[in-house]
Amino acid sequence: MPYAGELSALVTAVMWTGSALAFAAATTRVGSVYVNVVRLVAAVIFLLITIIVFNIQTNVSLLQVIFLSISGFAGFVFGDTFYFKSFEYNSARISTLIMSTAPAMAALMAFLFLSETLSFTGILGIIITLGGIALVVLERKEPSTHNIPISMVGVFYALLGALGQAGGMILAKGAFAHGPINGFVATFIRAFAATLVLAPLNYFAGRFTKPREIFSNDRKAFRFTILGSFLGPYLGVTFSLIAISLTDVAIAATIIALVPIIMLPMVWILFREKLSCRAVVGACVAVFGVGILFLR
Repeated sequence: MPYAGELSALVTAVMWTGSALAFAAATTRVGSVYVNVVRLVAAVIFLLITIIVFNIQTNVSLLQVIFLSISGFAGFVFGDTFYFKSFEYNSARISTLIMSTAPAMAALMAFLFLSETLSFTGILGIIITLGGIALVVLERKEPSTHNIPISMVGVFYALLGALGQAGGMILAKGAFAHGPINGFVATFIRAFAATLVLAPLNYFAGRFTKPREIFSNDRKAFRFTILGSFLGPYLGVTFSLIAISLTDVAIAATIIALVPIIMLPMVWILFREKLSCRAVVGACVAVFGVGILFLR
């Protein structure tokens, strides 16, 4: 199928946009730690059911399991933990902008460790896409936030988050380089390995001690978390692994970074938020950049 990798990356961006809205709604109710752990547990269950029901082949070598497990630590544990932490210091808009450096990090890592190279057209498409994303995420709607300084601690955490996301992609690509793997199986290994680390870590740290009680008191938060888990760690991450297995990591990471752009029409439809001219222009520029990536 032509452009299967690019289309899978685009599906990932759409899924992650929906999961971001669902997780944001859940996080405001019960906190990021409970949402972060439960989303992984739910994703593992979804993936296991899918593998069993559809009798998906699980032929994976030990080396591939190691690559995918470390990829899960890098993306789900290291990357996501620091990304969520950055929200405590800077706005989501600034943190999202910093996370947009992930494609550049992924491109550099792919060049150093996987010998991937990009054509001039590919590089141009990445620059234009990231420029459009920057136009959107750097826009500040509230006048009261104009004079709030950007925390360098928050910037550092967001950079670590981007590094984790990029590293997770590179490690997953390394697993695919050693043989074909079904996307759902690969995602299950990543999510299961991350859960084995993240759940005990938060439990013994005293941050994840009463999940049943917390979600029993707020069933809407639980529904939002399950919805986000289905769209994000289950479908979204699976399509992201399919994307990097079929196209360059840098190209896939750039298209996936369209989440802030795709979110614009969704917040307009769901929350009736007004869209500024700058946001619309930024979205159009980003879409144009993605078009170049498809035509490279």
